[in-house]
Amino acid sequence: MRSAAFLYPWDVVGDPGAAERLAGLGVQQVTLAAAYHSTRALTPRHPRHRIVTARHAAVLYPPDPARWAGRALRPYAQDWVPGADPFDEAARALTAAGLEVHTWVVLAHNSRLGAEHPDSVVRNAYGDPYPWAPCIARPEVRGYLVDLAAEAAVRPGARGSELESCGWYGLAHLHAHDKTGGVPLSGAAQYLMSVCFCAVCAQGYGELGLSAGELRGSVVRALEPVWAGADGGPDERAAGRAEEWAAVEALVGAECSGVLRTWRDRVARSLQRAAVRAVREAAAGPFRVLLHADPAAHRCGANAGVDPAEVLAHADGVVVPCTGDERARTDALAPFGDRPAGATVAANLTVVSGLGGRPGTLAADAAHAASLGATELRLYHAGLASGGDLTDVREALRFLAGEPGETGETVA
Repeated sequence: MRSAAFLYPWDVVGDPGAAERLAGLGVQQVTLAAAYHSTRALTPRHPRHRIVTARHAAVLYPPDPARWAGRALRPYAQDWVPGADPFDEAARALTAAGLEVHTWVVLAHNSRLGAEHPDSVVRNAYGDPYPWAPCIARPEVRGYLVDLAAEAAVRPGARGSELESCGWYGLAHLHAHDKTGGVPLSGAAQYLMSVCFCAVCAQGYGELGLSAGELRGSVVRALEPVWAGADGGPDERAAGRAEEWAAVEALVGAECSGVLRTWRDRVARSLQRAAVRAVREAAAGPFRVLLHADPAAHRCGANAGVDPAEVLAHADGVVVPCTGDERARTDALAPFGDRPAGATVAANLTVVSGLGGRPGTLAADAAHAASLGATELRLYHAGLASGGDLTDVREALRFLAGEPGETGETVA
């Protein structure tokens, strides 16, 4: 299976050995961040630093002034990686080491943009704004995201792109010093706390036959027992995606859930199609475009909810989160089994043990993913992993390739 590792430009810039070290893992591709959200990241092997603090969402290349002139919503520049174009510097080093570079573009996840433009964000049923979650139904947000996708994806030397957060974002975001875990929320409750009631979404609900007031009242009433401490039942995410949506329908009723689903699915699919089309037009040649995706269309977050058949009709493939137990992985990959010839289904496996990953079982996990229809692997995240984690990754990829291990033995 073709494999790719995620990486930040700051993992490479200033470290002359980084590119060769990555190539030595046995991956064929690096998915390199070109537009990314705020983060604090460990760099365990860099010769100059151990922690990089990206204070806000930013692009890691110089944005085109002509594209963004006069626009309120525009990408922010960064100043935590030295150089005018850290993406390009890292990409050149990785390419010289024999690795194919694809861009990693985070779209609808931007706390600074939401803080500076509060009218642009998701507002829940209680009126609370989510500054980290731009509302993708708003025309100004959609225009910004589509243009950002086109610009950030098609960087010089890149052979393809992976678009993250290309859909609805909601409550489930690890905000700075997050304090939202005091009341456990099931998957259905997470969804209801992520539904947007901004003016644009309210109008959309009305056009489908229900006023925003009616919908808001249904959502608030459904959540009241949760705040009172009632048992919300098992986490539907553990039970499965279908069970999770059934719980939403039970909480707010078929009519309300139908309107929410119709509006939000329509908006997300429209954005996804527009973003993929804009990237392809900007590339003006062969260029692979994948979406980080969840096969349950109602899901919010970095892996945006999609309809499996519909998304593979316009994108070249998907990157699917494969965390959790065997059922969770099956639940994530199996819906993409009926796919067009040539479509990519990449299983995204965490290989950082400190983040709950299992690099020691990578070979077995990859084989299981392949049995479910995965065609490629994504390894999260080569820059964050310890030396021991990377040793496990290297051995697993050699095993999968049928090459001798470091001991000289043939491992497959």
